[in-house]
Amino acid sequence: MGLVSDGLDRAAQRAFTRPIPKSAGAQIRYLVKQLKGTRPVAELLGVSQRTVERYVKDQIRRPRADLAQRLADAVRARWQPRIREQARRQAATSTGLMIDTRARFGFTAAPGSTDDARLRHLTLALPPEHAARLFDAQDAGATEQHLRAITAEALGEVYFRDGGRRAHGLEVEFTDVEQLDFGL
Repeated sequence: MGLVSDGLDRAAQRAFTRPIPKSAGAQIRYLVKQLKGTRPVAELLGVSQRTVERYVKDQIRRPRADLAQRLADAVRARWQPRIREQARRQAATSTGLMIDTRARFGFTAAPGSTDDARLRHLTLALPPEHAARLFDAQDAGATEQHLRAITAEALGEVYFRDGGRRAHGLEVEFTDVEQLDFGL
């Protein structure tokens, strides 16, 4: 995954109304129920089917660190899908997204203006139409570069061009991203 895609996923996860199950056994049982069997869970986690069965019966309680991380990520990716979808739909139709980023912004502008890239820290509210574009592109399987281009276009429109009131023809380049976080 990439920085933008992971940020969008984390923003949707903050909308969860309940925490994910804490114990490894409860997490495995949830995945078995979601994937309808121990074999798909074993393939997903990269362990044997018998190991999954042992976790289901609480015969094994503490997974290795790498397995615990894969397990938590798999549960988090499937946890409360309706809540996640509702939060994304609301952001795409009415509330928009908050973006907090620290990155280098460069410009392609009219002759005579400076186009030197500068490091900036921006916290902005993106309108719902930009949130919808980001979510639609993510759902369509867009690459990280494409998601960054959409984010740069949204930042250029909202912050630098101020909704079309200034800096006409300014194209924003979004590079050297140090931090990127979204909020719903």
